[in-house]
Formats: sequence, structure tokens, C-alpha cells
Amino acid sequence: MASAVTIRRATGADIPQLADFNRGIARETEGYDLKPEVITAGITRIMEQPELGFYLLAEIDGAVAGSLLITTEWSDWRNGVFWWIQSVYVRADFRRRGIYRSLHTHVEQLAESEPDVCGFRLYVEHGNRVAQATYQSLGMGETPYRVYEALKPGIEFADPV
Repeated sequence: MASAVTIRRATGADIPQLADFNRGIARETEGYDLKPEVITAGITRIMEQPELGFYLLAEIDGAVAGSLLITTEWSDWRNGVFWWIQSVYVRADFRRRGIYRSLHTHVEQLAESEPDVCGFRLYVEHGNRVAQATYQSLGMGETPYRVYEALKPGIEFADPV
């Protein structure tokens, strides 16, 4: 019988695990080696400033199996807040076991008690068909938008792998 997945908010004690997960995401999906001091400081800042967002962890039998980050975006068109699902990571030995589905369902349940939340958004690599199929199976649809980015000069967060 499969063990139950439990979801909880991350705490300061989880920062090293979250940093490892984020470094894993960056290596697997984008070919970056995140600078440990930068990602650790970024996660620590979210823990210290919860208005920036929050992390959720999925556990099975006390082992952290996966995580995600929620940040917010105000939508004047909808007079509401989108929750951005970011930094999704499931350990390789726990993949295809419903970990992300459990995290996603928990996010939806949390949003039910937040009247300002109007929906959810995330971005996914163009070639990550497995993740895209998962998101679609959970009721998410592709948007007509592309994400553009420009970093300020001097921002260094990773080295190519």
C-alpha cells in the first residue's frame, strides 16, 4: 500500500533542503548551477518576509519528497491575485507517485480561504512535455503569453553546467 503524502509549509529548518531542490531544478531544466549563497539567501528572505511568498513541502513517511514556491501577482483586470507556482521539484525517487498532484491540490485548498486569489499561473520549459501534461491534467491551460526577462547589470545567480 502506498504511503500517504502530507503537505506542510516550509520553515527555516528546511532552507538547506530547499536550496538543494532549487539547485536540482536549475541543473535539470535549464542547465544552470545556482550559486549556493544566492539561492540560500533568496529562500531565507522568503522565510523572513512571508509577504513575498511561501514554500510548501510534500513528505512521505517523514522524507521530503518535493516542494514548490508560491509568489503573487496582482491582476488589475481581475481585481485579484494570481498565485504563481514556482520552483517545483520532486525528488527523482518519488516521481510519478502523485507528489506534485498532492502539492497542487493543497494549493487549491489554501486558495479557497483566500478571497483575493483569482487563479494560478506557472511557467514551464517548452520541452518539458511530462510537466505540461501533468499541469493540463490538473485543469491548467496554456496561455497565449510568453515570458520575457531582463536582469539588471551585475546580477549573478548561476554558472552554466
